[in-house]
Amino acid sequence: MAPSRATTRLATALLRQTAHPQLRRPSPAFPSRSCYYHSYDHPPPPGVFSPAEKAILSAAYKHVPEHGFTQHALALGARDAGYLDISTNVLPEGPFSLIRYHLVTKREALAPWAKAVFGEGEQQQQQQQGASAAASPLKVPEKVERLTWERLRSNAEVNHRWQEALALMAQPSHVPASLQELALLADEIYFLSGDASVDPSWYTKRGSLSVIYASSELFMTNDRSPGYAETRAFLQRRLDETSTVGGALGSVAQWVGFTASAGLNVLRSKGVRI
Repeated sequence: MAPSRATTRLATALLRQTAHPQLRRPSPAFPSRSCYYHSYDHPPPPGVFSPAEKAILSAAYKHVPEHGFTQHALALGARDAGYLDISTNVLPEGPFSLIRYHLVTKREALAPWAKAVFGEGEQQQQQQQGASAAASPLKVPEKVERLTWERLRSNAEVNHRWQEALALMAQPSHVPASLQELALLADEIYFLSGDASVDPSWYTKRGSLSVIYASSELFMTNDRSPGYAETRAFLQRRLDETSTVGGALGSVAQWVGFTASAGLNVLRSKGVRI
């Protein structure tokens, strides 16, 4: 079956994002207002959401497991936050704002988790086990795997709704923001893992991880194993297999096509004519 136009657009956009990440990393000589990677030379970016948006979205998010990433969930959240239903107009992206809220808050939650597990947690473990533990701290690849798995686990509460979210994310108007969040997540994971590379591998690592995470997230939507054990095994296999970026980039079209097809099927099941 020939790929649809939506599949082709999404695949092309992702290929550009992973194969040419230098487009996202401004040169120090020509600073940009937007910084999609961690930098000690740039001030932190402002919050993604205004106070009113955050109040509505945080309340609406509680309704996602029952009602999905929908306008109805947003309306319920507005009421819970003390706003009128029409107040959801402050969210011009509609239900996608709710998806983006999920992506942003779950990404930002990784930093305190990493501090507890890799920082204070490791220090306590080393004190209990003695000098031998200090000689063998977790390596960067091990931290990357644990952080990626922790991020995947945070989807558990809405996993049964995530294919609906993928359908919205695959729409052309939302693809740029979705890919930007994916790039930010990959950079966050490597930053928290202590990766200090300054050579071209800085790009290839993040490009590979972006594809691995997205394919693992998609795999998880069909995983019925206890504790999503099969998803973690899938993640570990992919990380082991992609010691070079070529293996990861070669699978981009495959998982993008599957994501777009799943999204289209979800929309059709909702009565959308596509």
